[in-house]
Amino acid sequence: MAALPELKGDGRDLRIDACRGIALWCIFLDHVPNNIGSWLTLRNYGFSDAAEVFMFLSGLTCALAYGKARQSGGWTGVIGRTLWRSWDIYVAFLLLMLACAIIVHLAGSGHLADESNTRILLEESGVTLAHAAILQYRPVNTDILPLFVLYHLLFAPLLWLLLRAPNATLGASLLLYALVHVFGWTIPAWPNGHWFFNPLAWQLPLVLGAWWIIEGKRFRPWVTSRAALVPAVVYLVFSLIIALSWSIKPLEVLLPQALLYPTDKSNLAPLRLLHFLALAVLFVSFVPRDWRGLTTPVMHGAIRCGRYSLPIYCLGVLLTLASQLALLDISEGLTMQIALSVGGVLVMIGAATLLNLIKIKPRQQPHAKAVEQPTRFELVINPMTARVLGVHIPPALLACADEVDRLKMLFAPVRESGCSADPVPAVAHAFGPPAKNVGSRTVEPAP
Repeated sequence: MAALPELKGDGRDLRIDACRGIALWCIFLDHVPNNIGSWLTLRNYGFSDAAEVFMFLSGLTCALAYGKARQSGGWTGVIGRTLWRSWDIYVAFLLLMLACAIIVHLAGSGHLADESNTRILLEESGVTLAHAAILQYRPVNTDILPLFVLYHLLFAPLLWLLLRAPNATLGASLLLYALVHVFGWTIPAWPNGHWFFNPLAWQLPLVLGAWWIIEGKRFRPWVTSRAALVPAVVYLVFSLIIALSWSIKPLEVLLPQALLYPTDKSNLAPLRLLHFLALAVLFVSFVPRDWRGLTTPVMHGAIRCGRYSLPIYCLGVLLTLASQLALLDISEGLTMQIALSVGGVLVMIGAATLLNLIKIKPRQQPHAKAVEQPTRFELVINPMTARVLGVHIPPALLACADEVDRLKMLFAPVRESGCSADPVPAVAHAFGPPAKNVGSRTVEPAP
Protein backbone atom coordinates (compact mmCIF):
# COMPACT_ATOMS: atom_id res chain seq x y z
CA MET A 1 0.00 0.00 0.00
CA ALA A 2 1.31 3.43 -0.88
CA ALA A 3 2.35 5.73 1.92
CA LEU A 4 1.66 9.44 2.04
CA PRO A 5 4.64 11.76 2.50
CA GLU A 6 4.89 13.37 5.90
CA LEU A 7 5.68 17.06 6.31
CA LYS A 8 7.93 17.75 9.26
CA GLY A 9 8.74 21.12 10.71
CA ASP A 10 9.93 23.44 7.93
CA GLY A 11 9.13 20.86 5.26
CA ARG A 12 5.87 22.63 4.33
CA ASP A 13 5.72 23.39 0.62
CA LEU A 14 5.15 27.15 0.53
CA ARG A 15 4.24 27.00 -3.15
CA ILE A 16 0.89 25.44 -2.23
CA ASP A 17 -0.01 28.23 0.19
CA ALA A 18 1.25 30.93 -2.19
CA CYS A 19 -0.76 29.63 -5.15
CA ARG A 20 -3.85 29.21 -3.03
CA GLY A 21 -3.52 32.75 -1.72
CA ILE A 22 -3.11 34.15 -5.25
CA ALA A 23 -6.15 32.12 -6.32
CA LEU A 24 -8.17 33.73 -3.52
CA TRP A 25 -7.11 37.18 -4.72
CA CYS A 26 -8.06 36.31 -8.30
CA ILE A 27 -11.45 34.96 -7.22
CA PHE A 28 -12.19 38.24 -5.45
CA LEU A 29 -11.07 40.34 -8.43
CA ASP A 30 -13.11 38.23 -10.87
CA HIS A 31 -16.27 38.39 -8.74
CA VAL A 32 -16.41 42.19 -8.80
CA PRO A 33 -18.30 43.02 -12.03
CA ASN A 34 -16.76 45.36 -14.62
CA ASN A 35 -13.53 45.49 -12.65
CA ILE A 36 -10.26 46.48 -14.27
CA GLY A 37 -8.49 44.35 -11.67
CA SER A 38 -9.79 41.17 -13.31
CA TRP A 39 -7.28 41.75 -16.12
CA LEU A 40 -4.63 40.56 -13.67
CA THR A 41 -6.24 37.13 -13.37
CA LEU A 42 -6.17 34.01 -15.52
CA ARG A 43 -9.72 34.42 -16.78
CA ASN A 44 -8.84 36.78 -19.61
CA TYR A 45 -5.84 34.83 -20.88
CA GLY A 46 -7.09 31.30 -21.26
CA PHE A 47 -9.97 28.88 -20.82
CA SER A 48 -9.59 28.16 -17.09
CA ASP A 49 -9.45 30.51 -14.11
CA ALA A 50 -8.62 30.44 -10.41
CA ALA A 51 -11.41 27.94 -9.63
CA GLU A 52 -9.52 25.01 -11.19
CA VAL A 53 -6.34 26.03 -9.40
CA PHE A 54 -8.12 26.30 -6.06
CA MET A 55 -9.83 22.92 -6.44
CA PHE A 56 -6.62 21.12 -7.41
CA LEU A 57 -4.70 22.67 -4.51
CA SER A 58 -7.50 21.62 -2.16
CA GLY A 59 -6.94 18.04 -3.24
CA LEU A 60 -3.23 18.41 -2.50
CA THR A 61 -3.76 19.86 0.95
CA CYS A 62 -6.49 17.36 1.87
CA ALA A 63 -4.24 14.44 0.96
CA LEU A 64 -1.38 15.87 3.01
CA ALA A 65 -3.46 16.83 6.04
CA TYR A 66 -5.58 13.69 6.21
CA GLY A 67 -2.58 11.56 5.35
CA LYS A 68 -0.79 12.88 8.44
CA ALA A 69 -3.97 12.25 10.46
CA ARG A 70 -3.95 8.66 9.28
CA GLN A 71 -0.31 8.21 10.28
CA SER A 72 -0.95 9.53 13.79
CA GLY A 73 -4.51 8.42 14.54
CA GLY A 74 -5.39 5.77 11.97
CA TRP A 75 -8.58 5.82 9.94
CA THR A 76 -10.58 6.86 12.99
CA GLY A 77 -8.53 10.05 13.09
CA VAL A 78 -9.06 10.64 9.38
CA ILE A 79 -12.83 10.24 9.64
CA GLY A 80 -12.96 12.49 12.69
CA ARG A 81 -10.98 15.23 10.99
CA THR A 82 -12.99 15.06 7.76
CA LEU A 83 -16.28 15.30 9.65
CA TRP A 84 -15.02 18.21 11.74
CA ARG A 85 -13.70 20.11 8.71
CA SER A 86 -16.89 19.50 6.80
CA TRP A 87 -18.86 20.89 9.74
CA ASP A 88 -16.61 23.97 9.85
CA ILE A 89 -17.27 24.69 6.18
CA TYR A 90 -21.00 24.04 6.58
CA VAL A 91 -21.28 26.52 9.44
CA ALA A 92 -19.16 29.05 7.54
CA PHE A 93 -21.47 28.71 4.54
CA LEU A 94 -24.63 29.33 6.58
CA LEU A 95 -23.12 32.32 8.37
CA LEU A 96 -21.82 33.76 5.11
CA MET A 97 -25.25 33.37 3.50
CA LEU A 98 -26.89 35.26 6.37
CA ALA A 99 -24.19 37.96 6.27
CA CYS A 100 -24.77 38.48 2.54
CA ALA A 101 -28.52 38.79 3.10
CA ILE A 102 -28.03 41.31 5.90
CA ILE A 103 -25.68 43.46 3.79
CA VAL A 104 -28.09 43.49 0.84
CA HIS A 105 -31.04 44.27 3.12
CA LEU A 106 -29.25 47.15 4.84
CA ALA A 107 -28.07 48.51 1.49
CA GLY A 108 -31.66 48.53 0.21
CA SER A 109 -30.49 47.75 -3.31
CA GLY A 110 -32.94 45.73 -5.38
CA HIS A 111 -30.41 45.42 -8.21
CA LEU A 112 -27.82 43.93 -5.86
CA ALA A 113 -30.41 41.54 -4.42
CA ASP A 114 -31.02 40.14 -7.90
CA GLU A 115 -27.34 39.91 -8.80
CA SER A 116 -26.43 38.18 -5.53
CA ASN A 117 -29.44 35.80 -5.64
CA THR A 118 -30.52 36.93 -2.17
CA ARG A 119 -33.92 38.40 -3.10
CA ILE A 120 -35.60 35.04 -2.64
CA LEU A 121 -33.93 34.68 0.75
CA LEU A 122 -35.24 38.08 1.84
CA GLU A 123 -38.76 37.47 0.53
CA GLU A 124 -39.25 33.75 1.32
CA SER A 125 -36.90 33.25 4.25
CA GLY A 126 -38.39 30.05 5.69
CA VAL A 127 -38.35 27.84 2.62
CA THR A 128 -35.07 29.33 1.42
CA LEU A 129 -33.30 28.58 4.71
CA ALA A 130 -34.65 25.03 4.61
CA HIS A 131 -33.15 24.50 1.16
CA ALA A 132 -29.91 26.17 2.23
CA ALA A 133 -29.65 23.79 5.19
CA ILE A 134 -29.55 20.84 2.77
CA LEU A 135 -27.16 22.73 0.43
CA GLN A 136 -29.70 23.22 -2.37
CA TYR A 137 -29.76 27.02 -2.20
CA ARG A 138 -26.66 29.20 -2.43
CA PRO A 139 -26.23 32.94 -2.92
CA VAL A 140 -23.93 33.99 -5.73
CA ASN A 141 -20.19 33.48 -5.06
CA THR A 142 -20.83 31.04 -2.19
CA ASP A 143 -21.31 28.03 -4.49
CA ILE A 144 -17.93 26.51 -3.81
CA LEU A 145 -18.50 26.06 -0.06
CA PRO A 146 -21.31 23.43 -0.31
CA LEU A 147 -19.06 21.66 -2.79
CA PHE A 148 -16.33 21.35 -0.19
CA VAL A 149 -18.81 20.21 2.46
CA LEU A 150 -19.56 17.18 0.28
CA TYR A 151 -15.96 16.55 -0.73
CA HIS A 152 -14.63 16.58 2.83
CA LEU A 153 -17.38 14.21 3.93
CA LEU A 154 -16.33 11.78 1.20
CA PHE A 155 -12.57 12.25 1.41
CA ALA A 156 -11.91 9.42 3.88
CA PRO A 157 -13.17 6.69 1.50
CA LEU A 158 -11.47 8.49 -1.40
CA LEU A 159 -8.15 8.44 0.45
CA TRP A 160 -8.63 4.76 1.27
CA LEU A 161 -9.09 3.98 -2.42
CA LEU A 162 -6.18 6.18 -3.51
CA LEU A 163 -3.79 4.47 -1.11
CA ARG A 164 -4.72 1.03 -2.39
CA ALA A 165 -5.29 1.65 -6.12
CA PRO A 166 -4.33 5.24 -7.00
CA ASN A 167 -4.38 4.89 -10.77
CA ALA A 168 -7.63 2.91 -10.80
CA THR A 169 -9.24 5.52 -8.55
CA LEU A 170 -8.13 8.33 -10.85
CA GLY A 171 -9.47 6.34 -13.80
CA ALA A 172 -12.86 6.00 -12.08
CA SER A 173 -12.86 9.76 -11.48
CA LEU A 174 -12.16 10.39 -15.17
CA LEU A 175 -14.95 7.98 -16.12
CA LEU A 176 -17.45 9.81 -13.92
CA TYR A 177 -16.33 13.11 -15.44
CA ALA A 178 -16.88 11.71 -18.95
CA LEU A 179 -20.32 10.33 -18.08
CA VAL A 180 -21.36 13.76 -16.78
CA HIS A 181 -20.64 15.26 -20.19
CA VAL A 182 -22.28 12.40 -22.08
CA PHE A 183 -25.49 12.11 -20.04
CA GLY A 184 -25.67 15.51 -18.34
CA TRP A 185 -25.67 14.12 -14.81
CA THR A 186 -25.93 16.60 -11.96
CA ILE A 187 -27.24 16.98 -8.40
CA PRO A 188 -30.59 18.71 -7.78
CA ALA A 189 -30.53 22.29 -6.57
CA TRP A 190 -33.06 25.00 -5.80
CA PRO A 191 -34.58 27.15 -7.21
CA ASN A 192 -32.85 26.91 -10.62
CA GLY A 193 -32.43 23.12 -10.62
CA HIS A 194 -28.65 22.82 -10.97
CA TRP A 195 -25.41 23.60 -9.14
CA PHE A 196 -23.22 26.27 -10.61
CA PHE A 197 -20.27 23.92 -9.82
CA ASN A 198 -21.51 20.44 -10.68
CA PRO A 199 -20.00 18.24 -7.93
CA LEU A 200 -19.91 15.21 -10.24
CA ALA A 201 -17.63 17.06 -12.67
CA TRP A 202 -15.55 19.21 -10.33
CA GLN A 203 -14.49 16.19 -8.30
CA LEU A 204 -11.87 15.47 -10.97
CA PRO A 205 -9.35 18.27 -10.17
CA LEU A 206 -9.72 17.47 -6.46
CA VAL A 207 -9.01 13.78 -7.03
CA LEU A 208 -6.19 14.69 -9.38
CA GLY A 209 -4.55 16.82 -6.68
CA ALA A 210 -4.78 14.04 -4.09
CA TRP A 211 -3.51 11.51 -6.64
CA TRP A 212 -0.50 13.72 -7.40
CA ILE A 213 0.58 13.63 -3.75
CA ILE A 214 0.58 9.83 -3.81
CA GLU A 215 1.81 9.08 -7.32
CA GLY A 216 3.42 12.36 -8.39
CA LYS A 217 7.03 11.27 -7.89
CA ARG A 218 6.62 8.47 -10.41
CA PHE A 219 5.15 10.71 -13.10
CA ARG A 220 7.13 13.89 -12.45
CA PRO A 221 9.95 13.03 -14.93
CA TRP A 222 7.39 12.64 -17.69
CA VAL A 223 5.46 15.80 -16.72
CA THR A 224 8.64 17.89 -16.84
CA SER A 225 9.90 16.31 -20.07
CA ARG A 226 10.00 18.02 -23.46
CA ALA A 227 7.25 15.69 -24.69
CA ALA A 228 4.81 17.27 -22.22
CA LEU A 229 6.20 20.81 -22.14
CA VAL A 230 5.98 21.57 -25.87
CA PRO A 231 2.29 20.58 -26.29
CA ALA A 232 1.46 22.50 -23.09
CA VAL A 233 3.02 25.70 -24.43
CA VAL A 234 1.30 25.30 -27.82
CA TYR A 235 -2.08 24.78 -26.15
CA LEU A 236 -1.61 27.80 -23.87
CA VAL A 237 -0.83 30.02 -26.87
CA PHE A 238 -3.90 28.69 -28.66
CA SER A 239 -6.15 29.34 -25.65
CA LEU A 240 -4.63 32.80 -25.20
CA ILE A 241 -5.65 33.80 -28.72
CA ILE A 242 -9.17 32.47 -28.25
CA ALA A 243 -9.59 34.15 -24.87
CA LEU A 244 -8.37 37.51 -26.17
CA SER A 245 -10.85 37.27 -29.03
CA TRP A 246 -13.66 37.46 -26.46
CA SER A 247 -12.61 41.01 -25.65
CA ILE A 248 -10.79 42.19 -28.79
CA LYS A 249 -13.21 42.39 -31.70
CA PRO A 250 -10.67 42.23 -34.59
CA LEU A 251 -9.54 38.81 -33.36
CA GLU A 252 -13.14 37.63 -33.16
CA VAL A 253 -13.59 38.21 -36.89
CA LEU A 254 -10.57 36.05 -37.72
CA LEU A 255 -11.72 33.00 -35.75
CA PRO A 256 -14.47 30.46 -36.49
CA GLN A 257 -17.63 31.02 -34.44
CA ALA A 258 -17.42 27.50 -32.99
CA LEU A 259 -14.20 28.41 -31.19
CA LEU A 260 -15.40 31.64 -29.59
CA TYR A 261 -17.17 30.25 -26.53
CA PRO A 262 -15.95 26.66 -26.03
CA THR A 263 -16.03 26.62 -22.23
CA ASP A 264 -18.71 25.47 -19.80
CA LYS A 265 -17.67 26.27 -16.25
CA SER A 266 -20.54 24.51 -14.46
CA ASN A 267 -19.54 21.11 -15.83
CA LEU A 268 -15.81 21.85 -16.15
CA ALA A 269 -15.54 21.75 -19.93
CA PRO A 270 -12.66 19.59 -21.26
CA LEU A 271 -10.94 22.63 -22.79
CA ARG A 272 -10.88 24.26 -19.35
CA LEU A 273 -9.42 21.12 -17.80
CA LEU A 274 -6.73 20.84 -20.49
CA HIS A 275 -5.82 24.50 -20.03
CA PHE A 276 -5.32 24.01 -16.30
CA LEU A 277 -3.23 20.88 -16.89
CA ALA A 278 -1.02 22.82 -19.33
CA LEU A 279 -0.51 25.53 -16.69
CA ALA A 280 0.35 22.86 -14.13
CA VAL A 281 3.00 21.38 -16.44
CA LEU A 282 4.68 24.79 -16.79
CA PHE A 283 4.51 25.43 -13.06
CA VAL A 284 6.06 22.10 -12.11
CA SER A 285 8.78 22.56 -14.73
CA PHE A 286 9.85 26.12 -13.90
CA VAL A 287 8.92 26.85 -10.26
CA PRO A 288 11.09 24.80 -7.89
CA ARG A 289 10.26 24.19 -4.26
CA ASP A 290 13.00 26.62 -3.12
CA TRP A 291 12.00 29.39 -5.57
CA ARG A 292 13.46 32.68 -4.35
CA GLY A 293 10.32 34.57 -5.29
CA LEU A 294 8.58 33.02 -2.31
CA THR A 295 10.60 35.31 -0.04
CA THR A 296 9.19 38.54 -1.51
CA PRO A 297 6.64 40.61 0.47
CA VAL A 298 3.89 39.93 -2.07
CA MET A 299 4.39 36.19 -1.79
CA HIS A 300 4.46 36.44 2.01
CA GLY A 301 1.01 38.00 1.82
CA ALA A 302 -0.22 35.29 -0.53
CA ILE A 303 1.17 32.54 1.70
CA ARG A 304 -0.64 33.93 4.72
CA CYS A 305 -3.92 34.15 2.83
CA GLY A 306 -3.46 30.61 1.54
CA ARG A 307 -2.98 29.20 5.03
CA TYR A 308 -6.35 30.57 6.13
CA SER A 309 -8.27 29.87 2.96
CA LEU A 310 -11.74 29.39 4.50
CA PRO A 311 -12.04 32.68 6.43
CA ILE A 312 -10.23 34.61 3.68
CA TYR A 313 -12.58 33.22 1.03
CA CYS A 314 -15.61 34.23 3.11
CA LEU A 315 -14.09 37.66 3.62
CA GLY A 316 -13.55 37.94 -0.14
CA VAL A 317 -17.27 37.29 -0.78
CA LEU A 318 -18.24 40.07 1.64
CA LEU A 319 -15.67 42.40 0.07
CA THR A 320 -17.20 41.63 -3.32
CA LEU A 321 -20.62 42.79 -2.09
CA ALA A 322 -19.11 45.92 -0.57
CA SER A 323 -17.27 46.66 -3.82
CA GLN A 324 -20.45 46.22 -5.85
CA LEU A 325 -22.25 48.69 -3.58
CA ALA A 326 -19.41 51.20 -3.95
CA LEU A 327 -19.50 50.90 -7.73
CA LEU A 328 -23.28 51.31 -7.80
CA ASP A 329 -23.66 54.12 -5.28
CA ILE A 330 -20.40 56.07 -5.51
CA SER A 331 -18.64 55.69 -8.85
CA GLU A 332 -17.87 53.15 -11.54
CA GLY A 333 -14.79 55.02 -12.69
CA LEU A 334 -11.36 53.54 -13.27
CA THR A 335 -9.93 55.10 -10.12
CA MET A 336 -12.63 53.51 -7.97
CA GLN A 337 -12.09 50.12 -9.60
CA ILE A 338 -8.35 50.25 -8.91
CA ALA A 339 -8.90 51.44 -5.34
CA LEU A 340 -11.40 48.67 -4.63
CA SER A 341 -9.17 45.99 -6.17
CA VAL A 342 -6.03 47.03 -4.31
CA GLY A 343 -7.91 47.77 -1.09
CA GLY A 344 -9.70 44.42 -1.13
CA VAL A 345 -6.47 42.46 -1.55
CA LEU A 346 -4.80 44.49 1.21
CA VAL A 347 -7.72 43.82 3.56
CA MET A 348 -7.42 40.08 2.86
CA ILE A 349 -3.69 40.18 3.62
CA GLY A 350 -4.31 42.16 6.80
CA ALA A 351 -6.98 39.72 7.98
CA ALA A 352 -4.69 36.74 7.28
CA THR A 353 -1.86 38.45 9.18
CA LEU A 354 -4.15 39.04 12.15
CA LEU A 355 -5.30 35.42 12.11
CA ASN A 356 -1.68 34.31 12.01
CA LEU A 357 -0.82 36.47 15.03
CA ILE A 358 -3.80 35.14 16.97
CA LYS A 359 -2.93 31.53 16.20
CA ILE A 360 0.78 31.75 17.13
CA LYS A 361 1.41 30.38 20.61
CA PRO A 362 4.02 31.89 22.93
CA ARG A 363 6.31 28.92 22.49
CA GLN A 364 6.26 29.45 18.71
CA GLN A 365 7.27 33.11 18.82
CA PRO A 366 10.79 33.83 17.54
CA HIS A 367 11.85 35.81 20.62
CA ALA A 368 10.82 33.06 23.05
CA LYS A 369 14.06 31.12 23.39
CA ALA A 370 14.23 27.76 25.05
CA VAL A 371 15.96 27.55 28.40
CA GLU A 372 19.45 26.24 27.87
CA GLN A 373 19.89 22.84 29.48
CA PRO A 374 23.10 21.76 31.19
CA THR A 375 25.09 19.30 29.13
CA ARG A 376 27.83 18.42 31.63
CA PHE A 377 28.09 17.48 35.27
CA GLU A 378 31.25 17.47 37.40
CA LEU A 379 31.55 15.24 40.44
CA VAL A 380 33.05 16.80 43.56
CA ILE A 381 33.78 14.28 46.34
CA ASN A 382 33.75 15.39 49.95
CA PRO A 383 35.03 12.49 52.09
CA MET A 384 33.36 13.79 55.26
CA THR A 385 29.95 14.10 53.62
CA ALA A 386 30.36 10.70 52.04
CA ARG A 387 31.10 9.20 55.46
CA VAL A 388 27.93 10.75 56.94
CA LEU A 389 25.86 9.36 54.07
CA GLY A 390 27.29 5.93 54.63
CA VAL A 391 29.14 5.88 51.31
CA HIS A 392 32.50 4.15 51.43
CA ILE A 393 35.16 5.58 49.09
CA PRO A 394 38.31 3.49 48.85
CA PRO A 395 41.49 5.53 49.62
CA ALA A 396 43.13 4.22 46.46
CA LEU A 397 40.33 5.82 44.42
CA LEU A 398 41.01 9.26 45.84
CA ALA A 399 44.76 8.91 45.38
CA CYS A 400 44.66 7.94 41.74
CA ALA A 401 43.64 10.54 39.12
CA ASP A 402 42.90 7.84 36.59
CA GLU A 403 40.46 6.27 38.97
CA VAL A 404 38.75 9.64 39.48
CA ASP A 405 38.33 9.96 35.70
CA ARG A 406 36.83 6.50 35.66
CA LEU A 407 34.44 7.57 38.40
CA LYS A 408 33.27 10.51 36.25
CA MET A 409 32.50 8.11 33.43
CA LEU A 410 30.02 6.37 35.69
CA PHE A 411 27.91 9.52 35.52
CA ALA A 412 27.71 9.56 31.70
CA PRO A 413 24.09 8.32 31.70
CA VAL A 414 23.14 11.29 33.90
CA ARG A 415 24.90 13.81 31.66
CA GLU A 416 23.39 12.38 28.51
CA SER A 417 19.84 12.45 29.81
CA GLY A 418 20.00 16.09 31.01
CA CYS A 419 18.46 17.69 34.05
CA SER A 420 15.24 15.78 33.76
CA ALA A 421 16.95 12.49 34.66
CA ASP A 422 17.11 11.24 38.20
CA PRO A 423 20.80 10.95 39.19
CA VAL A 424 20.13 8.83 42.27
CA PRO A 425 20.15 5.42 40.50
CA ALA A 426 23.45 6.23 38.78
CA VAL A 427 25.03 7.41 42.05
CA ALA A 428 23.82 4.35 43.88
CA HIS A 429 25.14 2.11 41.13
CA ALA A 430 28.53 3.78 41.30
CA PHE A 431 29.06 3.61 45.05
CA GLY A 432 27.04 0.63 46.11
CA PRO A 433 24.19 0.52 48.63
CA PRO A 434 24.28 3.13 51.43
CA ALA A 435 24.08 2.37 55.11
CA LYS A 436 20.62 1.47 56.33
CA ASN A 437 20.59 3.88 59.30
CA VAL A 438 21.80 7.46 59.17
CA GLY A 439 20.46 9.26 62.22
CA SER A 440 16.67 8.86 62.26
CA ARG A 441 16.25 8.58 58.45
CA THR A 442 15.73 5.33 56.59
CA VAL A 443 17.29 5.06 53.11
CA GLU A 444 15.96 2.34 50.87
CA PRO A 445 18.38 0.42 48.70
CA ALA A 446 18.55 1.53 45.10
CA PRO A 447 16.85 -0.81 42.64
